[in-house]
Amino acid sequence: MDDVLIMRPDFPTEPFLFDCTKAEQKPKEAETDKSDGGGSQEKGSDQIIALALSASGHYAALTDDNKRLVLFRTQPSWQCISTRWVVRRCTSLVFSQAEDELFVADKSGDVYSFSVLEPQKPSELKLGHLSMLLGITLSPDDKYIITADRDEKIRVSLCRSPYNIQAFCLGHTEFVSALCVPAGHPEWLLSGSGDGTVKLWHYESGRRLQSIDLQQRGVSQSSDTDTEKPQRFAVSRIISSPDGHHVAVQCESFPSIQLFAVEEGSDGRLTPTETLALPQNPWDMTFDPQGRLWVLLENKDTNVLLYTYKDERWQSESESPDLQRVSETLHSQWELFKASIGVESRFHHLYKVSFDNMASYLQKKKERLQQQNRQGGKKRAARQSNGATKKSKTENTSGAVSEKRSSES
Repeated sequence: MDDVLIMRPDFPTEPFLFDCTKAEQKPKEAETDKSDGGGSQEKGSDQIIALALSASGHYAALTDDNKRLVLFRTQPSWQCISTRWVVRRCTSLVFSQAEDELFVADKSGDVYSFSVLEPQKPSELKLGHLSMLLGITLSPDDKYIITADRDEKIRVSLCRSPYNIQAFCLGHTEFVSALCVPAGHPEWLLSGSGDGTVKLWHYESGRRLQSIDLQQRGVSQSSDTDTEKPQRFAVSRIISSPDGHHVAVQCESFPSIQLFAVEEGSDGRLTPTETLALPQNPWDMTFDPQGRLWVLLENKDTNVLLYTYKDERWQSESESPDLQRVSETLHSQWELFKASIGVESRFHHLYKVSFDNMASYLQKKKERLQQQNRQGGKKRAARQSNGATKKSKTENTSGAVSEKRSSES
């Protein structure tokens, strides 16, 4: 998708549309500048990769595969206030709670900081991983930068001196694809992974408090008849309701949302409550300020669903005027979304590839023995053939000598 459509469902204004194909182009002198750390010069398609909103909603930012970083001011109306350029394609964005900095994580494993108050100021390199970064968030007091990478690591670093690592949160067995510090629990971190689990951490100490296997919750059940092939799925989104009482988890390419209740108390846990079955795979989801859950679907006719928590369960609000207005707007702008329907999972190429070395060794040994047996058979056949030829020649020679002696006598 190369356009972003921004709208407030509870605010009666026209949606804001930004088209990356018509956005500012990178200056040619900047394209040839090699002082940017050697970033790739590959040409993108203006596809939006990541989008972030500040805590108050006064700022927004997006990045695309042409390495633009576009900053917007949303009040009193939407306005693009800067377009800057990143060294490599970004994977995740987050604003500081103070809304003075924008942190950008990229595919090479680096995190850069961009000033919000000085929109034209160059970036500052903050920290680096040895593998691709897939997620970034900050602690609510802006004290820690929390980053997640392809190599299953979650790193907690001091924001003002990122070379000081506070802790690692280790335990996932596949890439870490989602991070969330839930509302009401600033000391907690929720993480999701390609291993199909959601884990709860005390991130400052790196201590794991809870691990939930979503496959055991039935999230990964599918009608696919190919049961011999192991099913893999990644957690793509974790969000917390504004009051901190609920957590929603979305998995890549699965038509459901798993909901959890947050137990009260300092040592509380997540308790699974409901699994919302969806008619289509979800693209994204969010809680609005009223605590309602919005789910965006990849379907033109049923493009968005709205749920409200009533009577201790989540109920669909199909008659809501806000829902109807958002749905009609999405329907009228559906051309923006068509290219994103049914695309391959963005996590597909991140899974570890396993090799059975013993099976490969035994197969090669079998082939080698078979080849040796074939070669041995050919040699035996050749020896037998040579023996038969020599015997025939000897017999012929002996017969000729006998005949000669007979004639002489």
